[in-house]
Order: sequence, then C-alpha cells, then structure tokens
Amino acid sequence: MAEKRKTKKKKEELDSPPKIEKPSKTCYTVAKWLRKNVPTKKTKFLSHNVEYFTGSKAIDALMESDFAAEKNGNEPVFATRFDAAQFLNEMLVFKFFHRARKVIVSEEELKAKLKKKETSKKKDDDESSHTECERKEETTVGAEKQKEGKDKEKKKRKIRLEMHMEQIFVDGLDAYVWIYDPIPVYYWFFGSLLVVGAIAICLFPLWPPVVRKGVYYLSVAAAGFLIFIIALAILRVVVFCLVWVLTLGKHHLWLLPNLTEDVGFLPSFWPLYQYEYKGAKSSDKGKKKKKKAKDSDGEDDDENRKLIEEENSGANEGEVENSASESESSQKSQTGKDFEMVEHEEIDS
Repeated sequence: MAEKRKTKKKKEELDSPPKIEKPSKTCYTVAKWLRKNVPTKKTKFLSHNVEYFTGSKAIDALMESDFAAEKNGNEPVFATRFDAAQFLNEMLVFKFFHRARKVIVSEEELKAKLKKKETSKKKDDDESSHTECERKEETTVGAEKQKEGKDKEKKKRKIRLEMHMEQIFVDGLDAYVWIYDPIPVYYWFFGSLLVVGAIAICLFPLWPPVVRKGVYYLSVAAAGFLIFIIALAILRVVVFCLVWVLTLGKHHLWLLPNLTEDVGFLPSFWPLYQYEYKGAKSSDKGKKKKKKAKDSDGEDDDENRKLIEEENSGANEGEVENSASESESSQKSQTGKDFEMVEHEEIDS
C-alpha cells in the first residue's frame, strides 16, 4: 500500500504543471516605468480597446534610462540589449503583456467595407425624399471622397492585431499589448473612505447622543432645502404662466432663470429675474425701416451739398488763378521787356 501511494504521488507531481513564481519588485517597477515613458498606440484587439507598444522602442527606452546606469557602484539592471530582452521576456511570462501579430489590411477587405457603407447610404437615400439634383451632388461628392480615401489608404496602410502563436519577446517591430494596468493611488484612498463611511453609518445606534442629534438636524435641514428648491421651481413656472396668459404672450417673466440650468450653486440663484417683451414686432420693424430710409435720404442730401460746395470752391479757385495770371502779365508788361503781337497788315503798312 505504501508503494502504491508513492507511485501515485510521483504521477501527480509529473502530471501537475510547474508552479510559476511571483514577479519580483523590479518587474513591477520596470512595468510602471514602461507604462509612463514608452509611447503606446490604441486599437481594437478581439473587440476590446487596448494599448500596445513595439519591442525595439521599449528596449531603446530602457537602455537610455537609469536601469542601464550604475548606481552607487552597483551593477546596472540591463548591461546590454540582450539582457533587457531577456528581462522583458520574463515579464511576458508573468503576463504583464502579450505578443501580437501585425496584419496589413488588404485592399479587398477595404473595398468590401466601402461597399457596405455605400449600400447603407443608398438605403438611407431611398427612404428619405431627396430631389434628383441633391442625389447627383451627393454622388459626385461621394465619388470625390472615395478617391481621396483611396489615395490616403495607399499612402497609409491600415493594420490590425492578431494573437501570435509564439509568446516570446523579440527585439524588433512586433506589437506587445499591455495587460498590466496599475490601479492609481486615489482609487484606494476613495475606496477606503467609502468602506469606512459605510461602517460608520451601520454603527449609527452606537454614536453619542449629541452627534446623533446633530446628524438629525442636518438631515432635516437638507430635506427642507430640497423642498424649498422644488417649491421655487413650481412657483417660477406658475408666475410665468400667469403673466403669459394675462398679457396674451407679449410679456415673458422668469424668476431665477438659472435655477434649473447646468451651472454652479451660486450662479443658479443669479440673476433674480429675466424679463422679455415680445409684442408688436412688425410695427417695430416698420419704424426701423422708416428710420433707415430717412437716414439714407439725409446722407444723400449731405453728399449732394458736399459736391455742390466742391464745385463752387473749384470755380472760385479757377477765378483766383485767372486773376493771378492777369496780374502777372500786367507786371511783366510794366518791365518793357516782353514781346508784342503784330498782325501782317500792320507790317505791310
């Protein structure tokens, strides 16, 4: 019987998988550092929004970090790129991230997606009543957009991720999807506060009587404040309806207009009221048009007056110039050195 038990234990040890050790503290520190300092990209992987990074960029960042430098005479964590790759491989085994395979989306798949979009658009167009001109414009615009989209797709290749069969870290351009997502510190802080608050509320009968009275008065005050706010909201609607009915919709009066708006506590009580007059719009428009017409006529009269004054000033300037020229000619004649015009008859005589 003892021999049978020993054989059973040996079989169980052989059949059971090897126990994986827990990751060390350095693994967690390196993982946190990589999450903060290594650039990541977002994509969908098996219908989940994930973040991934490339292996070569992670190793480059580690080799430039403090992990690859000597500290106080101690050896660095990563002396070479090979050491960094081995360490990241250990992190992959501990499932901090997993390896994914980049697959370039073919043109056929893109065309199939575009066709699906076109068919859905056509169905929407058939259901909605559009004119023929609008349909032609939409088709031309859609064709232009498709051409632009094809040009962009040729320039930028679309990539999707798939699970890689070989889960090994390689110093290359392979994608590694993050599984490790550390919980922030403030999550723990607020979570602990909620737990303590729930326990304190459950122990309410054990509180001192003074504290219980204080809590009772606070709860009554909070309930009274809520009732007051609800009463104000009802009162403002009643006042608005009364004013609107009595004035046949010409006067609009709102008490505390920001009471139900998405604003802060103090702005919700300011301004105290809002008044609008919405009557006789047509007469006001007619008066405004008449005023504009009068103003335009006045401007035309002013322009005409200005033109007349400019013409008169031009004429006066011309007379002044003529008189100045005559005076100059008279001055020249007085000198006796100017020429005289003589006709042919006088010369013959």
